[in-house]
Amino acid sequence: MSTGTSYSVDEVFNLAVKRLAMEAPGYRVRNATSDDIARVIEINMVSLPEHYPRSFFEELYEEYGKAFYVAEAPNGEVVGYIMTRVEWKPGFFHRFIARSGHVVSIAVLREHRGRSLGYALMAYAMKSMYYDYKCNETYLEVRVSNNPAISLYEKLGYRKVKVEKNYYLDGEDAYVMARELP
Repeated sequence: MSTGTSYSVDEVFNLAVKRLAMEAPGYRVRNATSDDIARVIEINMVSLPEHYPRSFFEELYEEYGKAFYVAEAPNGEVVGYIMTRVEWKPGFFHRFIARSGHVVSIAVLREHRGRSLGYALMAYAMKSMYYDYKCNETYLEVRVSNNPAISLYEKLGYRKVKVEKNYYLDGEDAYVMARELP
């Protein structure tokens, strides 16, 4: 699966379940609970340069909890997360105004990478954004230098739709990547 826009959310999800079973035996992806927020913040702090106040994580959990997931290691430790929100905005594709699922943040602890956990977290969130929140499309921002993440998103059917200059606090540009749902 190289570019995947021809792959539906269900096909991406089914592949994610298979990849998780093969590449990460004993790991699982599940909906986050309010008890996971402190651990999600810890993962954010050590994995990403962008940080948010606790209230931001709590708000996204409260408003969009059906598409807020964590990855759990075989020992029960939360080792990754994805959080999203839903926005009404001008669409990237064939709609004037679209119900768009925004991937706000995703991270997997370094020692747990390479097991398709990021792919699985994205697939679970995409499925929820489509079925639970009725999104027509999904998008995210990614550092132009983050080639592993860009490659992952392309495998999930996202494509670069524009560049946001100086998007990050350190001045780095971001690609905005989007795909239609399903």
